[in-house]
Amino acid sequence: MLWSTRQECPPCRIGRQRTGLPSVRLIAFCRCSYVGLLIEQLPRQSTKFRTVPIDLLHAKLGSTSLKETITEAQHFLGIAPISANPAPRRTLKSPAASNTSRMVFARKLYAAGGPVLGTLAAAYLHQRGIARFGPALRYHPRVYFRDADTGRDLPSYAPALLAKITDNQGNITGCARTYLDPNTGRIANLSSPKRILGQLHGNAVRFWSASDSADLIVGEGLENTLSVGTTLPDFNLASCLTATHLGLFIPASDIKRIWIARDNDAAGERAANTLSAKLGSSSIECRRLVPKLGDFNEDLLAFGKDRLRNALLAAMKG
Repeated sequence: MLWSTRQECPPCRIGRQRTGLPSVRLIAFCRCSYVGLLIEQLPRQSTKFRTVPIDLLHAKLGSTSLKETITEAQHFLGIAPISANPAPRRTLKSPAASNTSRMVFARKLYAAGGPVLGTLAAAYLHQRGIARFGPALRYHPRVYFRDADTGRDLPSYAPALLAKITDNQGNITGCARTYLDPNTGRIANLSSPKRILGQLHGNAVRFWSASDSADLIVGEGLENTLSVGTTLPDFNLASCLTATHLGLFIPASDIKRIWIARDNDAAGERAANTLSAKLGSSSIECRRLVPKLGDFNEDLLAFGKDRLRNALLAAMKG
């Protein structure tokens, strides 16, 4: 038994023993108070397998393409396993070591999440008019946080939408958290309801389409980017989460054209200018998409999916 948190989960272990099921390869999310991903290996002499139809997995993850579903399944099947041997503890950590530690915790947090469909996170996204999800998004009903507004130095927990931050090689470098109000399904009333764990510099939350296009739509916030993706499902997306990190984004070498879906404010304009200037000497063509209102989620809610789609396609042809 191997836990990504390197802890055994007695409730899950006992529950597993009581079922009396044969020992099969099982990948499942821990649903108790422990955080981790349970992996039980097949005995060499066993010929019994339990399979999940790929179309069922595809629907459960909310993927937009079979390629995206298979990629996510490969991660769970051990293509990029988490080491079971923790590194020795050190009293003093360098900045690089601290970044590595945060990335490890980010991977554990993301691994602890479950599919978004049918959860509070899906309800939140639907409230925002967003219909494009994908395996980069997960949900956890109880994520740790500290809120400075409470005036107490006590840990608290709240449901959260989780978003996987990756580099150009697909390695998980961080996890973005959007804390939600369990009663309303809206963003939680916290001093900082959106937080990032891990390394975001140059990286992004990515959503792949079924096409192999060399175009990429790069946006600021998660909701802003997914609003564009809801109206343009055939485009690949990268959400940089903040205006600052939009300007710091590093595209993959196979990208030929970037559409910068910025917010309609000074920070968004500066970020677009920074990214365009950085890529000016490369072979990547940079074009801009600017919303009529504050951001593309506001446009989606105000004008609807069809009108926003037509406006975006017209801007791309111009």
